[in-house]
Amino acid sequence: MSFQPSTPTVAPRGLADDAVMLDVREQDEWDVGHAPNAVHIPLGEVSSRLGELAELTDSGNVLPVVCRSGARSGRAVAWLVQQGVDSANVDGGMMAWAASGKPIVAPSGDPARVK
Repeated sequence: MSFQPSTPTVAPRGLADDAVMLDVREQDEWDVGHAPNAVHIPLGEVSSRLGELAELTDSGNVLPVVCRSGARSGRAVAWLVQQGVDSANVDGGMMAWAASGKPIVAPSGDPARVK
């Protein structure tokens, strides 16, 4: 039996409403609603865009990573931790973020929602 370390997590309520986080959802999900200061890099592009994350992690803080429910962001966090990026999965994803009453914005100006 091999030991698999647990993925670091953070609850939405433990994050500021204006927290900078990495959103790894697809473009259509991002377009209908996301956290106000999130940075969008779809999961399939994270490895090729790792250099862009340096400015998000320069402050020495843990980088929250979010998707819809936490599954994709959990995979992203597992990979990022292996690359030496101090990151944590937002427990429950954007669904939990919204359920916690956290703000969601949509670039179109339409009412924001989680897709």
